[in-house]
Amino acid sequence: MDFKPTHIEGLIIINPNVYDDKRGYFFESYNQSTFKINGLKLNFVQDNESFSQKGVLRGLHFQAPPYEQGKLVRVIQGSVLDVAVDIRPNSPTYGQHKSIILSGKNKTQFWIPPGFAHGFLTLEKNTIFCYKCTGPYNKSSEGALLWSDPQLNINWNIKQPIVSSKDQEAELFEHFKSPF
Repeated sequence: MDFKPTHIEGLIIINPNVYDDKRGYFFESYNQSTFKINGLKLNFVQDNESFSQKGVLRGLHFQAPPYEQGKLVRVIQGSVLDVAVDIRPNSPTYGQHKSIILSGKNKTQFWIPPGFAHGFLTLEKNTIFCYKCTGPYNKSSEGALLWSDPQLNINWNIKQPIVSSKDQEAELFEHFKSPF
């Protein structure tokens, strides 16, 4: 596995070693020892999976302490534009984001530690997105930033994605008080 830090401290792009042949492919998507060697001592407690049609935007979600979550995300089928926004107020990159294309073809994974809002836009029909979480879901600690917030300036490259009513009513960054 190849671990590549990004310009935002804590966000890591992970490219597994994929073994292809005429039968198909094999790769190790997670190995505790390999992650530990690369500085990631993680304890995953929950796996989630979503299925979405093309043009669905989910996010930008986070969970506040003490129920914060780190997420190791990847796409099994289809592709997404995946986005993480730094919401750690003491970070030099507070309010900045990193976007990356994750797909069933490239097998790239993205490590998003606690202290980030996360969302994705499906780029293909029948996209299956999965993520391992370091904390369980807790409804009372969930939060969200508005996906289309002009201050965040995320280029989703779509005018009208399919968005839940809950995500359409998320908070603007200028009014946001980070719990991290």
